[in-house]
Parts: sequence; structure tokens; C-alpha cells
Amino acid sequence: MSKITKITQGLDIPLQGGPQAKLVEAPKPNAYVIHPTDFHGITPKLKAKQGERVKAGSPLFFDKASPEVMFTSPVSGTVSAINRGEKRKLLEIVIEPDAQVEYESFTKGDPTSLSPEQVRQNIMLSGIWPSIRQRPYAVIANPNQSPKSIFVTAFDSSPLAPDYDFLIQGQEEAFKVGLAALRKLTTGKVHVGIHAEKTKSAAFTQAENVQVNRFSGPHPSGLAGIQIHHIDPINKGEVVWYLDALATATIGKLFMKGAYDATRVVAVTGSEVKEPRYVKGLYGTPIKNFIQGNLAEAKDYKPRIISGNALTGAKAMEANGIGYYHHQITVLPEGNHYEFFGWALPGFGKFSFSRTFFSWLSGNGKKYRLDTNFHGGHRAFVFSGQYEKVLPMDLMPVQLLKAVLIEDVELMEKLGIYEVAEEDMALCEYVCASKIEVQSILRKGLDMMKKEMS
Repeated sequence: MSKITKITQGLDIPLQGGPQAKLVEAPKPNAYVIHPTDFHGITPKLKAKQGERVKAGSPLFFDKASPEVMFTSPVSGTVSAINRGEKRKLLEIVIEPDAQVEYESFTKGDPTSLSPEQVRQNIMLSGIWPSIRQRPYAVIANPNQSPKSIFVTAFDSSPLAPDYDFLIQGQEEAFKVGLAALRKLTTGKVHVGIHAEKTKSAAFTQAENVQVNRFSGPHPSGLAGIQIHHIDPINKGEVVWYLDALATATIGKLFMKGAYDATRVVAVTGSEVKEPRYVKGLYGTPIKNFIQGNLAEAKDYKPRIISGNALTGAKAMEANGIGYYHHQITVLPEGNHYEFFGWALPGFGKFSFSRTFFSWLSGNGKKYRLDTNFHGGHRAFVFSGQYEKVLPMDLMPVQLLKAVLIEDVELMEKLGIYEVAEEDMALCEYVCASKIEVQSILRKGLDMMKKEMS
């Protein structure tokens, strides 16, 4: 049995509204919405036209820099609208679905009997390739590169995260086939990261011909970046690919069925949800169909709907489709109110990492109804040591962020920017007394490095 990697730095935010083990079907929508903006770092070029009929797996657009990587339709139907923003930026592709889904045909068969190039081409043509991302830069993996290893995350430690053991039910064989396909894409190891105590599914714990790595500790222990850092760190010039277990199962279904199955199960979570649960639908289903009739009545406040988790998710409208990389919807109270002397009150109902409020006396079992209030204003960087308490990586986060701000490429490289992504340092932003926008600064640095090294 593999050893346990114990993560001691980090934080589990005790929010109310974790999902119960109940699965329901989302109502079929009148239109599916695809957001090219979900894919950072690409320049989308349309392949489908308005009014054109498509099948599930038909190409909608591709990346100008990597035209071989297709972004495909999750359903069959008619492209009813193509919505653009400023400077004609492609924002949405809307598809009116058919009564019955028709599928494009792709290669079907055992990945172990196919060549690496055949496996790679099948994943790219089907539109599943964007689910594979890479470090450095945390962007879609470059299919023309060979990674030194591939990491599959089989648990999520984010606030109110879905249970991957529950999500993988009924997809165990597809996950196994997906791992076989991934092994064809690297000459190195395929790693599967599981939680040492919580992961029970044999599909994960007994995965064959891969290295199973066990982790314990608080968030961000479930993030690929943290697992890569502790198991197979990235040096300059090296590339590691990563994806989650559900995307791996989707790859497996591609080879089992010869079709792109865009089905996904989404955890609907948060204190403003009447019944936190799992909802089944297709990628591109509007958020309103996942949360329909399940929001608490709001009289004196407005709920914030987040596609993803509370730390790294994106604020969304009900008409938006769920994000490509998201298996969770979080609904919290909007923090648009002013608290008179909020900082000076005892705060028995508030949560604080630094024990600012007396609520810490309640113990670790209490769950909180937290809103999105900023609770302070921007200040200069302060070397408080708080970032290091929640970032289990051997680097200096404040110095790295300052190097980004002054655009010192060499210093960013020395301080380890190749290993990190926004999600890895989201907790730094949460605990920051100076209210520094850590994630956006880091993304600026990653984009800068990618441009510099291209």
C-alpha cells in the first residue's frame, strides 16, 4: 500500500449546505449554452454556423493555435444563436436540442490495442481533449508535447465539494478504460490521487497499472497542483498533465461506446439551497435547470449563484450553462450589505481563520451560513505568514506575487511559478488581511510566462 502524504497546511471552510447522497434528473432544457470563455488561453474560431444542425460530438469551434483540438456539441440539434461581446469576443453558442440525441461516431475499442496516436486523435476529435490540462500555465494540454506524468484527482477537498465515490457509481468500468487510454499518452506514470480515509470506491483504491497516491489533511489536499508538488514536482522544461476522475470516465465511455457522452452529475450546494443534492444533466444545461424549485425563499437578500465552488467558482446567471470544469453549483447569500462595527462585534455566527471572532470556541463541528461580503478594503501587502499557513507548497507566495506585479520573469521562474495555478492559492486570497486579488494576479503572471516562453 502506498504511503500517506499528510497535508498539514490548509483550511476546510465549514459552510452549510453540503450535498446529500440523493440523485435527481434535471428537467430537459429548451436550449443548451456553451461558453468558449470557460477555456482560458484559447482563441476560438467558429466551425459551426447559426442555423446549422449538429450531432453530439460535432465540432462547434477550435483553437486557432491548436486547430486539431475540437470543442464539440454535447447534444444534437440546431445552433440557434451565436452571441458575441466586445471586440466580437465569442461568448456563447446556443443549441436547441432534438427530441432524441444523435451521436457522431468515433473510434470504439480497447485503448490498449490502439497506438498512442490513435488514442490521442480520438480524444481530440471527440471534443474531450480540453478536459486534460497541463502544468505549467494551467491551460489545455498541448497535444504535441509528451508529459512526464499524468495526474488524476479522485477526490475534491474544496468547500461543499461533491463526493467522487458517489459520482463514479455506475462508471467504474469507464474509469478503468479511461485510465488505460491515459497510459497510452505518456511514457511516465499515471497517478491517481485518493483521500486516505474518505475514498472507499474500489474503482479508485484498486486502480490497476497506475500509482495510487493517498493524501490526508485539509483543503487544498484534493487539488492536482498540490498532489503534483508532493509526488512529482515540475522543473523548468517539464510538463505534467492532469484531469479529474469524472473526465477520465468520459474518456473511457468514448472508447466503450464510440460516442461523446456529455452526461454529468452536479452537486447543488450552499446554505441557500433547500435540499442540497446531486442533479444529473448534460454539459451545457443552464444552471436554472439544476436549481429549479430548490432555492430558499429570499426576502431581505439576493442569493449569489456560483458555477463551481465558493473559492474558485465563477458568479453566474441562471441562464448560463454550468462551467466545463465544474461538477458543483454553490448558492450563498450575496454580501451587499454594510455591517456597522462588524469587526468589533463578538461574531458568534461568523467564521474566522485567525480566530478574530469568539465563534472558534464552538469547536470544529459547527457549520456557518457565510455570505460574500468583502469584510474590509484593499491594503498594502503585509508579511503576516498567513499565506504560508494555507499553502502546502515549498515556495514563497508573497514574494512570487510581488514578482508578478513588477513583471520580473526571471524572478517568477526562480520562485516557482511553473508549479502553481489560481486554485492552489485561492485560500491565500480568502485569508488575506490586505484583500489582495491573489488569483487574478497569479493568472496574469502565468499568462506572462506562457507568452515569454512561447
